Amino acid sequence: MRKILIANRGEIAVRVMRACRDMGLATVAVYSECDRAARHVRMADEAIAIGPSPPGESYLRIDRIIDAARASGADAIHPGYGFLSENEDFAAACRDAGMTFIGPTAEAITLMGSKTAARRAAIAAGVPVVPGTEEPLAADVPDAVIAERARQIGFPVMVKAVAGGGGKGMRVVSSAADLPSAIRAARSEAGAAFGDSTIYLERRLERPRHIEVQLLADHHGTVLACVERECSIQRRHQKVIEETPSPVVSSEQRARLTAAAAAVAASVGYTNAGTVEFLFDDEGRFYFLEVNTRIQVEHPVTEMITGVDLVAWQIRIARGERLTLSADQLLTPRGHAIECRVYAEDPDAGFLPSPGLITSLRIPSGPGIRDDGWAETGTDVPVFYDPLISKLIAWGVDRPQAIARMRRALLEYEVRGIRTSLPFFQWMLRQPAFLAGEFHTEFLDELLQRRRGEGFSDIDPSLEEVAAIAACIADVEDAGPDRPEVGSSVHSAWKDRARVEGLRG
Repeated sequence: MRKILIANRGEIAVRVMRACRDMGLATVAVYSECDRAARHVRMADEAIAIGPSPPGESYLRIDRIIDAARASGADAIHPGYGFLSENEDFAAACRDAGMTFIGPTAEAITLMGSKTAARRAAIAAGVPVVPGTEEPLAADVPDAVIAERARQIGFPVMVKAVAGGGGKGMRVVSSAADLPSAIRAARSEAGAAFGDSTIYLERRLERPRHIEVQLLADHHGTVLACVERECSIQRRHQKVIEETPSPVVSSEQRARLTAAAAAVAASVGYTNAGTVEFLFDDEGRFYFLEVNTRIQVEHPVTEMITGVDLVAWQIRIARGERLTLSADQLLTPRGHAIECRVYAEDPDAGFLPSPGLITSLRIPSGPGIRDDGWAETGTDVPVFYDPLISKLIAWGVDRPQAIARMRRALLEYEVRGIRTSLPFFQWMLRQPAFLAGEFHTEFLDELLQRRRGEGFSDIDPSLEEVAAIAACIADVEDAGPDRPEVGSSVHSAWKDRARVEGLRG
């Protein structure tokens, strides 16, 4: 393996290129029309255009990506996450073209991509699953049959898409009367998002935690699990903040959890990086949820506490190397790490996307801080893709220090020209329940519902924040009325709040 084409864009393309550069491997970028001047294009050794801006005409075109790999002489393809990363046809196309797909086999993606097939694999491996239907419910299965199965499982139930993820094709049903409409909605959404309207049922656990285990598995039979990640802070089933280790998982629970994750992977001959996701109930029991057959968005928190470059190991495993890491290295937390996903979204407008030109960008640094991003001053964030612009990661010797460093980094982070989720994180990391580690998968949605209509930019600043806000105000006022719109951590609403409250400490 000497040249890798990265079949992706944004921060994950930049992240993979950095790993390749560390390993002395040449890189090829692909880009759509609106990404022609993007950072990943300029970082790569060479770049090839693959079509118009809509992803269906570029980043989701298997034929164009394979053609680009052939034209560049790439002998391997890294899919990143999203787009084609969990597409078994893409993995097979890479193999058929004589190129190494840096990920699991097409067969493993197919098996784990089906939520019902993955559930059966977990059961076969002796891993507990949430009660539900073990067979997929195709479009021709009558609602009456589904209703009877729901009654047997017990309400409330989740109607879930067999394919895909990210909360799409998912509905919570509290009673039999609500089931038909939920089925129709889930099928419609799943069909539009994944091209597959097949569903299944699963009992809804009340306020569970979402805990996941990162795995590495080589082609020589070795499967290694890492310290668990806590991913319960979610908005509409989408992860927002991740951390490791979980504040509630004991060493005994960790041993059982990671052993279960490794057992699922070993039972299906899984290779490369993957993540097994679990639900934890309020009594500390865990249940298999699903397997993600790719590198995760939140992989940096695991890297921060293990010292392991997971992307580099993806590449090493794909070229046939044996895992030489020790289980102790991966299962013994070295400190604590937290990640905040910085989106081009306006939290004061229901987290609507906020595309546009970034007129100024200041990225935080200092002890324990890492920023995995792709945007720069002058970057035009497009409307066509996920609005993630950065992942901000903080490490500390323990959870309180990691939180303190993240709060400091959030104050340093400055994005102008567009709105971002930074004010939301500044607010979130001061919530007593978060600081105490007392949350679950519905915690954030409930919290947001209670404070509907309140602006995140109107958070109550602590004494150390007052100075930062005052500096922002002075900067804005000195610049005059022609200054571009201020976004995120220097949101103009902060200026209004400071004036009203007189910057009192």
